[in-house]
Amino acid sequence: MSLSRKDFMKVAGIGLAAGLLPGTTTTAFAQTASAKSLPIPLGLASYTMHKFSLDDTIKYSKKIGLTHLALKDVHLPLTSTPEQINEAVAKVKAAGLTLYGAGVIYMKSEDEVKRAFNYAKQMGIQTIIGVPNYELLPLVDKLVKEHNIKLAIHNHGPGDKVYPSPDTVYERIKSFDKRIGLCIDIGHTVRIGQDPAKMAQKYADRLYDVHLKDVTGTTAKDTPLEIGRGVIDIPQFLRTLMKIKYQGVLGLEYEKDANDPVPGLAESVGYTRGIFRMLG
Repeated sequence: MSLSRKDFMKVAGIGLAAGLLPGTTTTAFAQTASAKSLPIPLGLASYTMHKFSLDDTIKYSKKIGLTHLALKDVHLPLTSTPEQINEAVAKVKAAGLTLYGAGVIYMKSEDEVKRAFNYAKQMGIQTIIGVPNYELLPLVDKLVKEHNIKLAIHNHGPGDKVYPSPDTVYERIKSFDKRIGLCIDIGHTVRIGQDPAKMAQKYADRLYDVHLKDVTGTTAKDTPLEIGRGVIDIPQFLRTLMKIKYQGVLGLEYEKDANDPVPGLAESVGYTRGIFRMLG
């Protein structure tokens, strides 16, 4: 029986997932895949592993072949001491991963904005993925200049009263320093009825982060699932990122199976790599 191109890529992803299950011996496949250069690096938004420790998050990122990591505060609390931050950063670097960001960080007061920037500075990262209240944007503007750290504002789709869509984000930030930009979550973008590829192209000059995922449909009630199984046109989105010469990381955020995310995450990584190979 012949497979469609999309089905073939799904099978490739499932093969990668299978190689990570206990008792199998194909972890080398993930390591080989990791060694292959991609036009855009693949990373992990660590919320994917929010029920697991930082050590496990690092371990599975490496096994799956991801090269970059953005930490959610469940893995490195915002209240951490400098010593605790240094220890966590050292673990990530020792594993050969690049720590590229932190978030999503919510900022509802001036103190929370200042804390987020101090946290990021101590981590040595270049991008905060965050959600500051509107009235705090002037302070954010001041701090991105002071620290030369970008803030990528994350859209959360239907039900989000602050930044539901990339359009909403841009309208609020367009008059501020260009280091304040967007983290486009493509799942939430589709669920609010927008095309993430068009949004990426529209706001290319201020697109600093991406949360890569798939969803079951285009309404508020739809939910996440493995990349390639849902409704998002992943090839078109990746093609667009290549066209605009996106300089950030593709942060995979797999939210379907919080208690057992590794197989679905691995399938998603395999599918994404397959699409990049298909696109050349």
